[in-house]
Amino acid sequence: MHDVAARAGVSIKTVSNVVNGYPYIRPTTREKVETAIAELGYHVNVSARNLRRGRTGLIGLAVPELSLPYFAELADSVIRAAEERGVTVLIEQTGAVRERELEVLTGQRRQFTDGLIYSPLALGPDDVGELAAVGYPMVLLGERIFGGPADHVTMSNVEAARAATQHLLDLGRRRIAVVGAHAGETVGSAALRLQGYREALEANGVPFDPALVGEAGLWHRATGAETMTRLLDADLGIDAVFGLNDALALGALHALHARRVDVPGDVAVIGFDDIEETAYSSPTLSTVHPGREQIATTAVDLLLARIAEPAADRPFQQVVADFSVVLRESTLGDGAPVDPTPGERTTHAG
Repeated sequence: MHDVAARAGVSIKTVSNVVNGYPYIRPTTREKVETAIAELGYHVNVSARNLRRGRTGLIGLAVPELSLPYFAELADSVIRAAEERGVTVLIEQTGAVRERELEVLTGQRRQFTDGLIYSPLALGPDDVGELAAVGYPMVLLGERIFGGPADHVTMSNVEAARAATQHLLDLGRRRIAVVGAHAGETVGSAALRLQGYREALEANGVPFDPALVGEAGLWHRATGAETMTRLLDADLGIDAVFGLNDALALGALHALHARRVDVPGDVAVIGFDDIEETAYSSPTLSTVHPGREQIATTAVDLLLARIAEPAADRPFQQVVADFSVVLRESTLGDGAPVDPTPGERTTHAG
């Protein structure tokens, strides 16, 4: 910085102001400094600047499983949002294992990050105390813990599932199977999406049949196919399927194809998450877009605000993302939009 100041004929403070984007600098002065920077190949010493500020410029993102497309695409959205704000993301994978989710909260990596965006699957409402014990800024994602001591960004799970089920009902389907339920679960995505499904049935006077609810463990394509096969073997007269995520729905599609069931002629299928693959499956998959980009951007902004003012006395926020129902060939057949990229969308505020 001394060299740049000498080359430009200005003070070190002026160089600092230019580097840090201070607006009240004469254009001619700014031009001289920028020319000197280019000629000398000067780069800001980010490590030194972060040390002065007491920050690393890194934030953490802990997700259950990057092999699941939703979390991979969420991580991509978080990285892009962070880059736009001059921050780097350190990604950790917990495998949805309780011990690893707890280790993320207290492990040594937290020394290298200014805050954490945290998406647990194994923890639950009884673990609020674990979150309260952390001494750094954190933003919570997902549906396992509500009302915790952190800002929280979540989805419109109930409303979105209700809208997806309503779409199937509007098509005249009445024997709608669910793929991906978790037995005994009272919190979490599976429970909330099943609730939305049941609310839609009730609102339309369609009796709930527990035999149509197919349980699955991890939400992968394989478990979706296995669950769909069991439902078909039970000969329940199914005319539609709601996969509680897209991986499950894609697995269900595979099982239906294997039985030579016409989709959507005999059985309509809709998923949840709007991962990229759904626009290119055969048939293309109707699904719910849960506001992934909004979730990522909001989480990054909330975290950076807490990092900038860690002592600020303001209440924690819960933000519910908007969602849209994306209609494609798996429910509309040949009447689906030719362009598979967005499909036909019906947007709802979260």
